[in-house]
Amino acid sequence: MIKQSLALKLSQKLSPQQIQLMKLIQLPLQDLEQRIKEELETNPALEEGEDNSDIEELYANDSEYEDRDEEYSRDNEDIDIDQYLSDDEIPEYRLKANNYSADDESYEAPVVTTQSFYDLLNEQIGWRKLSDEDIKLARYLIGNLDDDGYLRRELSAIADDLAFSIGIYTNAEHLEKILFEVQTLDPAGVGARDLQECLRLQLERKKPSIENKRALCIVTDHYLEFTRKHYEKIISKLSISEEELRDSLEIISKLNPRPGNAVETGRTISQAITPDFIISINDGELELTLNSRNAPELNVSSEYRNMLEAYKAQGSKKDKKVTEAAQFVKQKLDAAKWFIDAIAQRQHTLYITMNTIMNYQEEYFLTGDEKKLRPMILKDIAEEINMDISTVSRVANSKYVLTPYGTMLIKSFFSESMTNEEGEEVSTREIKKILEESIGEENKRKPLTDEKLAKLLKEKGYPIARRTVAKYREQLDIPVARLRKEI
Repeated sequence: MIKQSLALKLSQKLSPQQIQLMKLIQLPLQDLEQRIKEELETNPALEEGEDNSDIEELYANDSEYEDRDEEYSRDNEDIDIDQYLSDDEIPEYRLKANNYSADDESYEAPVVTTQSFYDLLNEQIGWRKLSDEDIKLARYLIGNLDDDGYLRRELSAIADDLAFSIGIYTNAEHLEKILFEVQTLDPAGVGARDLQECLRLQLERKKPSIENKRALCIVTDHYLEFTRKHYEKIISKLSISEEELRDSLEIISKLNPRPGNAVETGRTISQAITPDFIISINDGELELTLNSRNAPELNVSSEYRNMLEAYKAQGSKKDKKVTEAAQFVKQKLDAAKWFIDAIAQRQHTLYITMNTIMNYQEEYFLTGDEKKLRPMILKDIAEEINMDISTVSRVANSKYVLTPYGTMLIKSFFSESMTNEEGEEVSTREIKKILEESIGEENKRKPLTDEKLAKLLKEKGYPIARRTVAKYREQLDIPVARLRKEI
């Protein structure tokens, strides 16, 4: 049955300009520079440098332009930017371009070219007195090494690959002889099949001494006790003193467990973090500044302004082609004007967000003591600046601030809270700092277990469970008590 009815529906349409504004806010500094460079390339009406004229004069005396400007103003007024931040694809703009500042100074990451790890090994094996076929086998083994220098494939599987892929027939026993040759290459330890073999190969290269021989004996014959830190058993079996064991363990600790990492790969990119904000202390007061690269000097092209004036002067004499040209110029001028305003709005949003975070964590920024960090979640800042949580999240997740204590990711200042025995809310960052200090002060001969750490924290006024201590310890990358044991 077909039926007609009246219904009231409220909908909101978002212009492409507004969508682009949302994207601008979440860009980190270097991506912003790329975005500005892209806009400068695609919009000839946008130029770098100070704006010495007012584009509004071009619209003042023409009703057609006034209507257009009013429409533009309505599109950009009262924009709720928080509802539209997302990771959708950008339909009309690419966000990757060469990264240049206003004075065309290059900020591209320097590319350093070096000899790769595999090239170094292949060059060395070429000087060995091996047959042509064994050289091929050695190079094939080198190609099967992981980036850290280990051979983690079975030799029998490699032998099968050789037969099927390049028609060389061999067996695991012969490949093991070739592997021993590869293990004599530099860096020491390369070609090992596990950590024990890697440490053994490095110790065998060291000059003969009592300490080195003892360290080699520990790695070769008492590796299980060594990994489990059962030092009393090692002392008993080797009939050595604690000091002698300590000397051997120090030798082992200086070995490289990842020999492949000792050689830089062929192309490495040196990328420095560029802070979006700078916090300094002047006369005991905090001062926040926005990185100047966040606020580039952009203006509308004087050439395009002159073109629009020329089209206006023609009045009713405009033919179809002139009208189309005028429309194109107006579109480019509108886009340039919008982009300049959007950059300014982005700058304002970033500043008020970071300024609120700075004031919220004032005591920390004045002292640098992590125990002074207040519990702070995204909602706290969002309510202060009257914006959505998503906006604060985009600012915090991708941007850095330079403080007197180093360059830090903004989201690192956020933490959950818990209540101590005095009924005060404290930051979980404060608890982690105290936990880290407690572990640092423990007796390394008898490290504190998670249960004992929980009791210690409770004595200090932080009643948390053992499993919570374990979680915080793992987040701090601190091993369990048994692996922290020293002699």
